[in-house]
Amino acid sequence: MTLFSFASAQGPLPREVLTQLRDEINPGAGALSLLELPFSVPAFEEMRAAAEQDLRELLALPEDYSVLFLQGGASAMFALVPMNLLRRGEAADYIETGLWSRRAARAAQPWGVVRVAASGDGRSLPPATQWRRSGDAVYCHLTTTETVEGLQYFSFPAADGVPIVADMTADFLTRPLQLAPFGLIYASAQKNLGIAGLTIVVVHRAFVERAHGIAPAPLDFARQAEARSKVNTPPVFAIAVAGKVLRWLRGNGGLAAAEERGERKAKPLYAVIDDDDFYDAPAPKRDRSRVSLRFHLPEPRLEETFLREAEAQGLVHLRGHAEIGGLRAALYNGVTQEAVEALAAFMRDFRQRRG
Repeated sequence: MTLFSFASAQGPLPREVLTQLRDEINPGAGALSLLELPFSVPAFEEMRAAAEQDLRELLALPEDYSVLFLQGGASAMFALVPMNLLRRGEAADYIETGLWSRRAARAAQPWGVVRVAASGDGRSLPPATQWRRSGDAVYCHLTTTETVEGLQYFSFPAADGVPIVADMTADFLTRPLQLAPFGLIYASAQKNLGIAGLTIVVVHRAFVERAHGIAPAPLDFARQAEARSKVNTPPVFAIAVAGKVLRWLRGNGGLAAAEERGERKAKPLYAVIDDDDFYDAPAPKRDRSRVSLRFHLPEPRLEETFLREAEAQGLVHLRGHAEIGGLRAALYNGVTQEAVEALAAFMRDFRQRRG
């Protein structure tokens, strides 16, 4: 039986990447495993530089943006962003649209003045035209996809003098991106470009220069930019995996093709959900996430049956977040069309038998 994972925490890796990793982890007697690679040798710097170059190519990233390969995960960035960018008495705007953006705003409070420029109800997103942004804010923080609630922004406002800082953990590298509004983007690697233990930070030079030495050295944007992410021992293996996924993305049509695949994967699942009222996706269609599909059944008992029967058919990790329950299918870059079609077929069959 083939297993198809729809986990929100860790996305599947492309089969080609897994094959490459298998061979490099266990190269045979007398050769150095990728797991043993020191960060101080030229081979690692070549690998890191290649990963950065592939990322720059995918994003068409100008030279005035730095790429940092950091540890700590996106949740650590909730505090590290204001720790690096805010000085005493300075303010930042936050767009609160769900669980993760609320946590980001709460983590920033010890480091500056946090202004909530817009709030969502957990079922829809406040459009940018309704944001109450402050002209004196250092940045405006946005979570582009709320994975718990199944919400996603598909367009972004201009910076208007206040750069956007974006947590793109769930949808980073799933679509082309116009960089102009963004002063900083961060994303944990485990969803769309690798494994846990690595956070990618894309940061404009102006924000690198704002870092003022309060953050610990391994988490200081300016120091890490100057040291090419090697102030301390970097997550070598996680960077290696990300580098292979970045190369895979480039070799499979780049971000425009990734967006097409994402649309193609979400379409059959939402089609099943919208066919009648057996499945319910609370988000309005304009805000529905293509990478984190949240849906519910008429009663919790049926959801438990759904999970049990799905797992028996190799469709795993579909339970919704503990805060809101329900069901959730994460469709990150490594999830295949075959997996989606198998889930859609199961959902149709389950509705016919249990509806």
